[in-house]
Amino acid sequence: MIQKTLLLMGLITTLFGIQNTKAQVVSQDWANLKQFQEANTRVNIAVPDENRVVFMGNSITIGWSNARPEFFKEKPYINRGIGGQTTPQMLIRFRQDVINLNPKVVVILAGTNDLAGNTGPSTIEMIIGNIKNMAELAHANGINVILSSILPVYDYPWKPGLEPAQKIITLNKLIKSYTKEKGHVYLDYFTPMADARNGLPKKYAEDEVHPTIAGYKVMEPLVEAAIAKALE
Repeated sequence: MIQKTLLLMGLITTLFGIQNTKAQVVSQDWANLKQFQEANTRVNIAVPDENRVVFMGNSITIGWSNARPEFFKEKPYINRGIGGQTTPQMLIRFRQDVINLNPKVVVILAGTNDLAGNTGPSTIEMIIGNIKNMAELAHANGINVILSSILPVYDYPWKPGLEPAQKIITLNKLIKSYTKEKGHVYLDYFTPMADARNGLPKKYAEDEVHPTIAGYKVMEPLVEAAIAKALE
């Protein structure tokens, strides 16, 4: 009995140690700065006539490269999306993963994971504030800004019941108003992709959050038009 108790205590201690180590790693690099640290060192210095574009975002952004690599191939596009990220995390890594790469344009697609509470509760004011901060940092460094609407979501499968649809509509209105005020480009993915519930239909996202190839194909001409406008 004593041996079994000691063995159980040992297993618990080991598991706690593993979990504690993981927690320490996360807390030490909460914004996941290491994700693109090495890749950034391999990015060539931008030449004057290069229309370099950095895509800053979450899983929807990085998933774009995975699902549709041909869209990014042989273009001066750099994808800096990290799955699950919220706007405060993106803001922390914005200098490293955007400004220091010297793009002419940044495409920011952010906010949905904040509404899902991925890094804790976030108000609409907090989310739009972080998006504005990223835009201001870009503008201050001579980078043209494209702010994307948040894609429609009726419900988050990993955190159901939050009813994000109306919050997304409110946030998108704030993003659009801000771009008009500051002369940035507003990129509207929401309108052509939303269904009657103000969510994403299955044809555009099987889990109703992350785009399918068909979903990305809707987004691609929209972002290309926005990039052309930002470069004018």
